[in-house]
Amino acid sequence: MGYAYTPGLTVADHTVIRKVRRLPLKGDVLVKVGQRVKADDVVALTNLPGDVKPVNVSGKLGVAPNEVGEVMLKREGDPVRLNEPFAQTHGFLGLFKNTCTSPIDGTIESVSSVTGQVIIRGAPTPVQKFAYAEGVVTDTLPGEAATVEVTGTFIQGIFGVGGETWGPLEVVVGSGDELLDEKVITPQHRDKIIVGGSLVTAAAVQAAIKHGVKGIIVGGLNDADLRDLLGYELGVAITGEETIGVTIVVTEGFGRIRMARATFELLKKRVGLLASINGATQIRAGVTRPEVIVPLPQPPARTGGDGELAGVLQIGTSIRAIRDPYFGRIGKCVALPVELTRLSSEAKVRVLEVEFEDGQRATLPRANVELINQ
Repeated sequence: MGYAYTPGLTVADHTVIRKVRRLPLKGDVLVKVGQRVKADDVVALTNLPGDVKPVNVSGKLGVAPNEVGEVMLKREGDPVRLNEPFAQTHGFLGLFKNTCTSPIDGTIESVSSVTGQVIIRGAPTPVQKFAYAEGVVTDTLPGEAATVEVTGTFIQGIFGVGGETWGPLEVVVGSGDELLDEKVITPQHRDKIIVGGSLVTAAAVQAAIKHGVKGIIVGGLNDADLRDLLGYELGVAITGEETIGVTIVVTEGFGRIRMARATFELLKKRVGLLASINGATQIRAGVTRPEVIVPLPQPPARTGGDGELAGVLQIGTSIRAIRDPYFGRIGKCVALPVELTRLSSEAKVRVLEVEFEDGQRATLPRANVELINQ
Protein backbone atom coordinates (compact mmCIF):
# COMPACT_ATOMS: atom_id res chain seq x y z
CA MET A 1 0.00 0.00 0.00
CA GLY A 2 1.31 3.46 -0.89
CA TYR A 3 1.75 6.14 1.74
CA ALA A 4 3.34 9.56 2.24
CA TYR A 5 4.19 11.87 5.09
CA THR A 6 2.18 15.08 5.41
CA PRO A 7 1.52 17.66 8.14
CA GLY A 8 -1.80 17.50 9.94
CA LEU A 9 -3.87 18.22 13.00
CA THR A 10 -5.20 15.92 15.67
CA VAL A 11 -8.82 15.08 16.46
CA ALA A 12 -8.50 12.26 18.99
CA ASP A 13 -11.21 10.62 21.09
CA HIS A 14 -8.72 9.20 23.61
CA THR A 15 -5.05 10.10 23.78
CA VAL A 16 -2.31 11.22 26.15
CA ILE A 17 -1.40 14.91 26.17
CA ARG A 18 1.64 16.27 27.99
CA LYS A 19 1.63 19.96 28.84
CA VAL A 20 4.83 21.60 30.07
CA ARG A 21 3.92 24.42 32.46
CA ARG A 22 7.01 26.63 32.27
CA LEU A 23 7.71 29.86 34.15
CA PRO A 24 9.06 32.88 32.22
CA LEU A 25 11.66 33.41 34.99
CA LYS A 26 13.11 31.25 37.75
CA GLY A 27 10.65 30.77 40.57
CA ASP A 28 9.06 28.02 42.65
CA VAL A 29 7.55 24.74 41.43
CA LEU A 30 4.83 23.80 43.91
CA VAL A 31 3.99 20.24 42.84
CA LYS A 32 5.68 16.85 42.98
CA VAL A 33 5.92 13.98 40.52
CA GLY A 34 2.90 11.71 40.87
CA GLN A 35 0.66 14.44 42.26
CA ARG A 36 -2.81 14.73 40.70
CA VAL A 37 -3.82 18.29 39.84
CA LYS A 38 -6.94 20.06 38.68
CA ALA A 39 -7.12 22.77 36.00
CA ASP A 40 -7.18 25.64 38.51
CA ASP A 41 -4.33 24.32 40.69
CA VAL A 42 -1.24 26.54 40.73
CA VAL A 43 1.75 24.36 39.84
CA ALA A 44 4.43 27.08 39.74
CA LEU A 45 4.83 30.76 40.51
CA THR A 46 7.35 33.57 40.17
CA ASN A 47 7.57 37.35 40.25
CA LEU A 48 8.31 39.53 37.24
CA PRO A 49 10.52 42.51 38.13
CA GLY A 50 8.66 45.81 38.32
CA ASP A 51 9.23 48.80 36.06
CA VAL A 52 12.22 51.06 36.74
CA LYS A 53 11.79 54.78 37.44
CA PRO A 54 14.98 56.92 37.50
CA VAL A 55 14.83 60.13 39.56
CA ASN A 56 17.46 62.85 39.01
CA VAL A 57 17.93 63.73 42.69
CA SER A 58 21.05 65.81 42.00
CA GLY A 59 19.19 68.09 39.62
CA LYS A 60 15.96 68.28 41.63
CA LEU A 61 17.67 69.13 44.92
CA GLY A 62 20.55 71.17 43.51
CA VAL A 63 23.32 69.08 45.05
CA ALA A 64 26.44 67.56 43.52
CA PRO A 65 26.14 63.93 42.41
CA ASN A 66 28.65 62.81 45.06
CA GLU A 67 26.47 64.44 47.74
CA VAL A 68 23.28 62.54 46.86
CA GLY A 69 24.05 59.81 49.41
CA GLU A 70 24.13 62.44 52.18
CA VAL A 71 20.57 63.66 51.46
CA MET A 72 18.94 60.26 51.17
CA LEU A 73 16.24 59.42 53.71
CA LYS A 74 16.10 55.85 52.42
CA ARG A 75 18.83 53.33 51.75
CA GLU A 76 19.23 50.88 48.88
CA GLY A 77 16.74 48.05 49.37
CA ASP A 78 14.29 50.12 51.43
CA PRO A 79 10.62 50.16 50.38
CA VAL A 80 9.06 53.46 49.39
CA ARG A 81 5.46 54.50 48.81
CA LEU A 82 3.97 56.75 46.12
CA ASN A 83 4.64 60.44 47.00
CA GLU A 84 6.69 59.45 50.05
CA PRO A 85 9.83 61.63 50.60
CA PHE A 86 13.02 59.61 50.06
CA ALA A 87 15.60 62.42 49.78
CA GLN A 88 15.78 65.83 51.45
CA THR A 89 18.35 68.62 51.73
CA HIS A 90 19.45 69.90 55.12
CA GLY A 91 18.28 73.41 54.37
CA PHE A 92 19.48 76.54 56.13
CA LEU A 93 19.17 76.53 59.90
CA GLY A 94 16.69 73.68 59.51
CA LEU A 95 14.52 75.71 57.11
CA PHE A 96 14.07 75.89 53.32
CA LYS A 97 14.45 72.14 52.80
CA ASN A 98 13.95 70.64 49.34
CA THR A 99 12.41 67.18 49.07
CA CYS A 100 12.23 64.41 46.44
CA THR A 101 9.18 62.16 46.55
CA SER A 102 8.73 58.75 44.95
CA PRO A 103 6.76 58.60 41.67
CA ILE A 104 5.66 54.98 42.38
CA ASP A 105 5.30 52.32 45.04
CA GLY A 106 8.49 50.31 44.98
CA THR A 107 12.00 49.82 46.32
CA ILE A 108 15.13 51.95 46.22
CA GLU A 109 17.31 49.89 43.90
CA SER A 110 20.41 52.03 43.49
CA VAL A 111 21.90 55.43 44.42
CA SER A 112 24.56 56.73 42.02
CA SER A 113 27.23 59.15 43.22
CA VAL A 114 28.38 59.51 39.59
CA THR A 115 25.14 60.51 37.84
CA GLY A 116 23.25 61.76 40.87
CA GLN A 117 20.29 59.51 39.97
CA VAL A 118 18.28 57.25 42.21
CA ILE A 119 16.69 54.18 40.62
CA ILE A 120 13.32 53.11 42.05
CA ARG A 121 11.94 49.73 40.96
CA GLY A 122 8.21 49.17 41.03
CA ALA A 123 6.52 46.33 42.86
CA PRO A 124 7.02 42.92 41.24
CA THR A 125 4.17 41.34 39.29
CA PRO A 126 3.26 37.84 40.51
CA VAL A 127 2.92 35.21 37.78
CA GLN A 128 1.13 31.93 38.42
CA LYS A 129 1.19 28.86 36.20
CA PHE A 130 -1.97 26.82 36.50
CA ALA A 131 -2.15 23.13 35.67
CA TYR A 132 -4.60 24.16 32.88
CA ALA A 133 -6.08 20.66 32.60
CA GLU A 134 -6.73 17.89 35.10
CA GLY A 135 -3.98 15.29 35.10
CA VAL A 136 -0.92 13.89 36.84
CA VAL A 137 2.47 15.56 37.27
CA THR A 138 5.01 13.35 35.51
CA ASP A 139 8.12 15.55 35.63
CA THR A 140 9.43 18.68 37.30
CA LEU A 141 12.37 20.99 36.65
CA PRO A 142 13.16 22.74 39.94
CA GLY A 143 12.47 26.46 39.78
CA GLU A 144 11.37 26.29 36.14
CA ALA A 145 8.63 23.90 35.04
CA ALA A 146 6.27 21.02 35.72
CA THR A 147 4.87 18.57 33.16
CA VAL A 148 1.22 17.58 33.49
CA GLU A 149 0.08 14.42 31.70
CA VAL A 150 -3.58 14.44 30.72
CA THR A 151 -5.62 11.48 29.49
CA GLY A 152 -8.57 12.53 27.36
CA THR A 153 -9.95 14.02 24.17
CA PHE A 154 -7.64 16.28 22.17
CA ILE A 155 -8.72 18.51 19.27
CA GLN A 156 -6.48 20.93 17.39
CA GLY A 157 -7.93 23.92 15.57
CA ILE A 158 -6.84 26.04 12.63
CA PHE A 159 -6.82 29.46 14.27
CA GLY A 160 -7.63 31.02 17.61
CA VAL A 161 -7.45 34.11 19.79
CA GLY A 162 -7.23 34.45 23.54
CA GLY A 163 -5.29 32.49 26.12
CA GLU A 164 -5.87 29.50 28.34
CA THR A 165 -9.23 28.99 30.02
CA TRP A 166 -11.46 26.15 31.16
CA GLY A 167 -15.10 25.44 31.92
CA PRO A 168 -17.94 22.95 31.39
CA LEU A 169 -18.54 22.09 27.74
CA GLU A 170 -21.96 22.83 26.21
CA VAL A 171 -23.14 22.48 22.60
CA VAL A 172 -25.56 25.31 21.75
CA VAL A 173 -26.42 24.44 18.13
CA GLY A 174 -28.09 21.44 16.53
CA SER A 175 -25.46 20.60 13.90
CA GLY A 176 -22.00 21.50 12.67
CA ASP A 177 -23.61 23.38 9.77
CA GLU A 178 -25.64 25.73 11.97
CA LEU A 179 -24.87 29.41 12.50
CA LEU A 180 -23.99 30.52 16.04
CA ASP A 181 -25.71 33.85 16.65
CA GLU A 182 -26.42 35.97 19.70
CA LYS A 183 -29.94 34.61 20.21
CA VAL A 184 -28.78 31.26 21.61
CA ILE A 185 -26.31 32.71 24.14
CA THR A 186 -27.89 33.42 27.53
CA PRO A 187 -26.77 34.17 31.11
CA GLN A 188 -26.98 30.41 31.75
CA HIS A 189 -23.81 30.01 29.70
CA ARG A 190 -21.67 32.02 32.14
CA ASP A 191 -18.28 30.38 32.81
CA LYS A 192 -18.89 27.71 30.15
CA ILE A 193 -17.14 26.68 26.94
CA ILE A 194 -19.79 26.73 24.22
CA VAL A 195 -19.69 24.88 20.89
CA GLY A 196 -21.14 26.41 17.72
CA GLY A 197 -21.40 25.20 14.14
CA SER A 198 -20.22 26.72 10.89
CA LEU A 199 -19.79 30.37 11.89
CA VAL A 200 -19.87 32.60 14.96
CA THR A 201 -21.14 36.12 14.32
CA ALA A 202 -19.63 39.27 15.79
CA ALA A 203 -22.89 39.84 17.69
CA ALA A 204 -22.61 36.33 19.18
CA VAL A 205 -19.07 37.02 20.37
CA GLN A 206 -20.25 40.25 21.99
CA ALA A 207 -23.11 38.37 23.65
CA ALA A 208 -20.67 35.75 24.92
CA ILE A 209 -18.48 38.45 26.45
CA LYS A 210 -21.52 40.15 28.00
CA HIS A 211 -22.77 36.92 29.59
CA GLY A 212 -19.37 35.81 30.88
CA VAL A 213 -18.80 32.87 28.51
CA LYS A 214 -15.22 31.64 28.87
CA GLY A 215 -14.69 30.17 25.41
CA ILE A 216 -16.18 29.48 21.99
CA ILE A 217 -15.36 26.50 19.75
CA VAL A 218 -16.67 26.99 16.21
CA GLY A 219 -16.05 26.00 12.61
CA GLY A 220 -15.51 29.45 11.10
CA LEU A 221 -15.04 33.14 11.83
CA ASN A 222 -15.15 36.14 9.49
CA ASP A 223 -11.82 37.96 9.45
CA ALA A 224 -13.63 41.32 9.21
CA ASP A 225 -15.56 40.51 12.40
CA LEU A 226 -12.33 39.59 14.13
CA ARG A 227 -10.77 42.90 13.11
CA ASP A 228 -13.77 44.81 14.42
CA LEU A 229 -13.72 42.94 17.73
CA LEU A 230 -10.02 43.58 18.28
CA GLY A 231 -9.98 47.10 16.93
CA TYR A 232 -6.91 46.37 14.81
CA GLU A 233 -5.65 44.03 12.10
CA LEU A 234 -4.35 40.86 13.72
CA GLY A 235 -1.26 39.24 12.29
CA VAL A 236 -1.62 35.46 12.43
CA ALA A 237 2.06 34.78 13.10
CA ILE A 238 1.48 34.69 16.87
CA THR A 239 -1.78 35.06 18.82
CA GLY A 240 -2.98 34.18 22.30
CA GLU A 241 -2.37 37.41 24.20
CA GLU A 242 -5.58 39.14 23.10
CA THR A 243 -7.87 40.42 25.87
CA ILE A 244 -11.28 40.57 24.21
CA GLY A 245 -12.90 38.78 27.12
CA VAL A 246 -13.39 35.34 25.57
CA THR A 247 -11.15 32.68 24.00
CA ILE A 248 -12.10 31.49 20.51
CA VAL A 249 -10.93 28.27 18.84
CA VAL A 250 -11.72 28.00 15.11
CA THR A 251 -11.59 24.41 13.88
CA GLU A 252 -11.97 24.86 10.10
CA GLY A 253 -11.00 28.33 8.84
CA PHE A 254 -12.15 31.84 7.96
CA GLY A 255 -15.66 32.37 6.67
CA ARG A 256 -18.64 30.09 7.09
CA ILE A 257 -17.33 26.51 7.05
CA ARG A 258 -19.19 23.57 8.47
CA MET A 259 -17.46 22.05 11.47
CA ALA A 260 -16.14 18.62 10.54
CA ARG A 261 -18.69 15.96 11.45
CA ALA A 262 -16.18 13.94 13.47
CA THR A 263 -15.17 17.00 15.48
CA PHE A 264 -18.74 18.09 16.18
CA GLU A 265 -19.90 14.62 17.20
CA LEU A 266 -16.88 14.19 19.46
CA LEU A 267 -17.62 17.47 21.24
CA LYS A 268 -21.26 16.43 21.66
CA LYS A 269 -20.09 13.27 23.42
CA ARG A 270 -18.17 15.40 25.94
CA VAL A 271 -21.01 17.78 26.92
CA GLY A 272 -20.99 18.56 30.63
CA LEU A 273 -17.33 17.66 31.13
CA LEU A 274 -14.70 20.25 32.05
CA ALA A 275 -12.85 21.35 28.92
CA SER A 276 -9.59 23.32 28.72
CA ILE A 277 -8.98 25.46 25.64
CA ASN A 278 -6.23 27.74 24.39
CA GLY A 279 -6.51 30.03 21.35
CA ALA A 280 -2.75 30.59 21.00
CA THR A 281 -1.68 30.18 17.36
CA GLN A 282 1.79 30.41 15.85
CA ILE A 283 2.71 29.77 12.24
CA ARG A 284 6.34 30.87 12.30
CA ALA A 285 9.40 29.44 14.05
CA GLY A 286 7.55 26.35 15.19
CA VAL A 287 3.86 25.71 14.71
CA THR A 288 1.49 26.10 17.65
CA ARG A 289 -2.16 25.25 17.08
CA PRO A 290 -5.16 26.28 19.16
CA GLU A 291 -6.45 23.34 21.15
CA VAL A 292 -9.29 21.75 23.07
CA ILE A 293 -8.55 19.25 25.84
CA VAL A 294 -11.26 17.30 27.68
CA PRO A 295 -9.74 15.15 30.46
CA LEU A 296 -11.30 11.70 30.89
CA PRO A 297 -10.99 9.21 33.75
CA GLN A 298 -10.68 6.18 31.45
CA PRO A 299 -7.29 4.96 30.19
CA PRO A 300 -6.62 5.90 26.56
CA ALA A 301 -7.43 3.49 23.77
CA ARG A 302 -4.21 4.66 22.10
CA THR A 303 -1.73 7.50 22.35
CA GLY A 304 -2.25 9.69 19.34
CA GLY A 305 0.91 10.66 17.53
CA ASP A 306 3.14 8.08 19.23
CA GLY A 307 2.72 5.26 16.70
CA GLU A 308 5.13 4.64 13.88
CA LEU A 309 2.52 5.76 11.32
CA ALA A 310 1.85 9.15 12.96
CA GLY A 311 1.81 11.77 10.23
CA VAL A 312 1.51 9.16 7.48
CA LEU A 313 -0.92 9.74 4.64
CA GLN A 314 -2.34 6.45 3.39
CA ILE A 315 -5.53 5.10 1.84
CA GLY A 316 -8.37 5.58 4.30
CA THR A 317 -6.72 8.51 6.09
CA SER A 318 -8.96 11.48 6.93
CA ILE A 319 -7.77 14.73 5.37
CA ARG A 320 -8.81 18.36 5.03
CA ALA A 321 -8.26 20.44 1.89
CA ILE A 322 -6.35 23.61 2.73
CA ARG A 323 -6.50 25.44 -0.60
CA ASP A 324 -9.21 26.47 -3.05
CA PRO A 325 -11.41 25.30 -4.69
CA TYR A 326 -12.04 22.70 -1.95
CA PHE A 327 -10.72 24.71 1.02
CA GLY A 328 -12.00 23.42 4.37
CA ARG A 329 -13.69 20.29 3.01
CA ILE A 330 -13.18 17.00 4.82
CA GLY A 331 -12.74 13.64 3.14
CA LYS A 332 -10.80 10.39 3.00
CA CYS A 333 -7.85 9.48 0.82
CA VAL A 334 -8.92 6.76 -1.64
CA ALA A 335 -5.83 6.56 -3.87
CA LEU A 336 -2.18 7.61 -3.86
CA PRO A 337 -0.88 7.49 -7.45
CA VAL A 338 2.87 6.94 -7.56
CA GLU A 339 3.49 8.76 -10.83
CA LEU A 340 3.78 12.55 -11.04
CA THR A 341 0.74 14.39 -12.39
CA ARG A 342 0.89 17.53 -14.53
CA LEU A 343 -1.21 20.43 -13.18
CA SER A 344 -2.77 23.28 -15.15
CA SER A 345 0.26 25.36 -14.13
CA GLU A 346 2.42 22.81 -16.04
CA ALA A 347 4.11 21.77 -12.77
CA LYS A 348 4.46 18.03 -12.13
CA VAL A 349 3.58 17.01 -8.57
CA ARG A 350 2.45 14.02 -6.57
CA VAL A 351 -1.29 13.93 -5.99
CA LEU A 352 -3.91 11.96 -4.11
CA GLU A 353 -7.50 11.11 -4.83
CA VAL A 354 -9.98 12.12 -2.14
CA GLU A 355 -13.63 11.30 -1.52
CA PHE A 356 -15.39 14.08 0.35
CA GLU A 357 -18.16 13.57 2.91
CA ASP A 358 -20.86 14.19 0.30
CA GLY A 359 -19.45 11.47 -1.98
CA GLN A 360 -17.78 13.83 -4.46
CA ARG A 361 -14.30 12.77 -5.60
CA ALA A 362 -11.39 14.98 -6.61
CA THR A 363 -7.67 14.80 -7.37
CA LEU A 364 -5.55 17.18 -5.28
CA PRO A 365 -1.84 17.90 -4.93
CA ARG A 366 -0.59 16.33 -1.72
CA ALA A 367 0.69 19.73 -0.60
CA ASN A 368 -2.91 21.01 -0.65
CA VAL A 369 -4.14 18.77 2.16
CA GLU A 370 -3.45 18.22 5.82
CA LEU A 371 -3.88 15.09 7.86
CA ILE A 372 -6.56 14.71 10.52
CA ASN A 373 -5.11 12.33 13.10
CA GLN A 374 -8.11 10.61 14.70
